[in-house]
Amino acid sequence: MFEISELKAKKLPELQDIAKSLNVPKFRSLKKLDLVYQILDYQAANPKKAKEALTNDAKEDTQKVEESKTSEKPKTTQKTGKVGSSKKPSKPAAIAEDKDKHPTKKEKTAHKKDDNSSKTKESKKPDHKSKDDKRSASSNGSKSNPRDAKKDNRSKGHRDNGNRDNRNRYKDPDYEFDAIIESEGVLDIMQDNYGFLRSSDYNYLTSPDDIYVSQSQIRLFGLKTGDTVLGQIRPPKEGEKYFPLIKINKINGLDPKVVRDRVSFEHLTPLFPSEKFNIADKQSSLSTRIMDLFSPIGKGQRGMIVSQPKTGKTMLLKDIANAIAANHPEVYQIVLLIDERPEEVTDMQRNVRGEVVASTFDKEAHEHVRVANIVLEKAKRLVESGHDVVILLDSITRLARAYNTVQPASGKVLSGGVDANALHKPKRFFGAARNIENGGSLSIIATALTDTGSKMDEVIFEEFKGTGNMELQLDRKIANRRIFPAIDLTSSSTRRDDLLLDDNVLQRMWVMRKYLADMNPIEAMEFTKDRIKQTKNNEEFLISMNG
Repeated sequence: MFEISELKAKKLPELQDIAKSLNVPKFRSLKKLDLVYQILDYQAANPKKAKEALTNDAKEDTQKVEESKTSEKPKTTQKTGKVGSSKKPSKPAAIAEDKDKHPTKKEKTAHKKDDNSSKTKESKKPDHKSKDDKRSASSNGSKSNPRDAKKDNRSKGHRDNGNRDNRNRYKDPDYEFDAIIESEGVLDIMQDNYGFLRSSDYNYLTSPDDIYVSQSQIRLFGLKTGDTVLGQIRPPKEGEKYFPLIKINKINGLDPKVVRDRVSFEHLTPLFPSEKFNIADKQSSLSTRIMDLFSPIGKGQRGMIVSQPKTGKTMLLKDIANAIAANHPEVYQIVLLIDERPEEVTDMQRNVRGEVVASTFDKEAHEHVRVANIVLEKAKRLVESGHDVVILLDSITRLARAYNTVQPASGKVLSGGVDANALHKPKRFFGAARNIENGGSLSIIATALTDTGSKMDEVIFEEFKGTGNMELQLDRKIANRRIFPAIDLTSSSTRRDDLLLDDNVLQRMWVMRKYLADMNPIEAMEFTKDRIKQTKNNEEFLISMNG
């Protein structure tokens, strides 16, 4: 009986002979593996025929072995003769060969003259010459047979051709592009648990620069949406659409092993801001110096700049951003512009040292929401890793409008057309600002619009009114007088500013506030602006109060 291993070892013609002896139908059209299984099936059904075929196969094998033995005997004698002769020739023989290969000029001319005569002689006596060649080949081992040389050359040529074909077929790439490109992006995880690294050049929306991150990598490193991942990538192969991530070098600026064991943002302990941003030192303006005294900003502040349209809130936001960037290089700063004018976006990108993420008013509401969500998630992941982050949002009113547009109708509508559930997500965005115990903080300074004539804006502002711990009021009347910054000093303040200011500064500010309380907002701003202009810094201004 044939076994499967024996049949697989045989070649296709041998298998066809076996199939023929077994009378297997249509064996010529079958492939090798199919024929093997067909033979096995047929011998299981007809064991007698299989035995006969096996005996015939064994006889053929013995005949082949005997034939091979008889054919090998004369070959071995020739080989031994050659080996013996190849050992004997010495250096003079080799020199003689070289001379034969490279004849002198005289010999060449002699050969040319004798060519015609030799050709006629060779044509007349071919048999004698061949006999002489055989004798010379047997006597002189160093001189090789020309026919053998031709055969060797032919065989070498065949081998070379085969090698060329193999080289072309299995050719290695000229250059390996794997793991030489390093790229960075913010992770956005899809519903199927794979993700993409989004580029900040495209405001974290889908783009050609997206890098594919597999499910296994996300599970292995404990990645979340918003993680800033730096890693090595390779070009996409055939059938692939994106550049896949091969190796992760850093997550949120830290080693991947450290990030894997982090505590999630929801379980971190929030505290009141206790470390103040020094926005009155380097690159400070009049606006930031006044803010630093009347409504100081700390790490982890949830601040709101409340203003009517055209009161200079965007310029004030720009001054704050530049002051924080100059005095606190350790802080990661994001300027988030939602539903703003495109020219303002360009102005921010050129004049602010920090990341500017924007979704202009010509984009749809769901894009505003998507950009805001991924920026918030990025900030949360950085805070989990112990970084200090500042988000400057312009404006939270327009962000709430976008959330209201995207929110599915719940059936409960507040006054102004605001859905009852629509304000939950912008509140969650604003409420994420906090100072974290044992390192890390997220500060959000957002602008809110009032007195726009829209009932919706009034409802949104009222919802956010009590959530912040710092409020800066801008007054349209002051702005109309062209007095900038148009800050209403008496109504602007920070909660628990005693944790941010020194006792000496705090006492002097109380005296200052009592003095300004009797004035109207325009007089108070003019008085403070004139006094601060005359001094170099806030310490000098506070000392000049007593004098």
